[in-house]
Amino acid sequence: MTDSPVLLRIAVPNKGSLSETAADMLAEAGYSGRRDTKELHVVDARNGVEFFYLRPRDIATYVGSGALDVGITGRDLLIDSGSVATETAELEFARSTFRFAGHADRFRELSDLQGVRVATSYAGLVGKFLADAGVDATLVPLDGAVESAVRLGVADAIADVVETGTTLRKAGLSIFGPVILESSAVLVSSPNEQPGTATLVRRLQGVLVARRYVLLDYDVPLTHLERATAAAPGFESPTVSPLHDPEWVAVRVMIPRVDMNHVMDELYAIGARAILVSAIHAARL
Repeated sequence: MTDSPVLLRIAVPNKGSLSETAADMLAEAGYSGRRDTKELHVVDARNGVEFFYLRPRDIATYVGSGALDVGITGRDLLIDSGSVATETAELEFARSTFRFAGHADRFRELSDLQGVRVATSYAGLVGKFLADAGVDATLVPLDGAVESAVRLGVADAIADVVETGTTLRKAGLSIFGPVILESSAVLVSSPNEQPGTATLVRRLQGVLVARRYVLLDYDVPLTHLERATAAAPGFESPTVSPLHDPEWVAVRVMIPRVDMNHVMDELYAIGARAILVSAIHAARL
């Protein structure tokens, strides 16, 4: 009788802003996740993993304890938890910025928070930031939106996620002081890295590359090849192939998706023709 293979235990957000994109990334990386949102545990034996669907706020705690091996959560939630889990890779979605806000006639800089009450849903994160800055403030932990805390007299200032600032302005508050944190979705790992983690990281990084880059194919006269490859040097170096007409060559290159149309315009002006763009579905670099 042989022992069953050890599966990599992955924590995945079960709901909220992180959930859908995390599931999409894992699917693009070749993993088979849940089909029913009520499922809390799924085994993907083919890829040697099992998924546990948990509250995003709890994921860093489970991973840091060693109960699970890796997980997808927010950098803000990782720091706020105080977990010993470590950030392994940034996943480039669910970006957010944490700032302080209060009445403009009272708060202008971080030191103005000395001795006052600060409402936040991220007491661990904000408390660490204030302690590192040498500011002694009283934290008022709240679950959810905190914009009304000042108006209701629960706090003197707040610390929260800021997008456009519109909600804060409606509450009569202004942003002040330094940025507390620039957050995004991250992959976190337990202190003892488990087999399969490196493969997961490579796959997720391959998804990010596939989203950022496209393949560009074009034909160009040999006499213009140097100018064309200078306009689109590629990730490493273009692939150049001869054509039946010895005065022309075919070129394939990876370029950033955001530059795609500008590069196509420049190549056409140089003399390139049959310029085609293809999406990349997976990559390993």
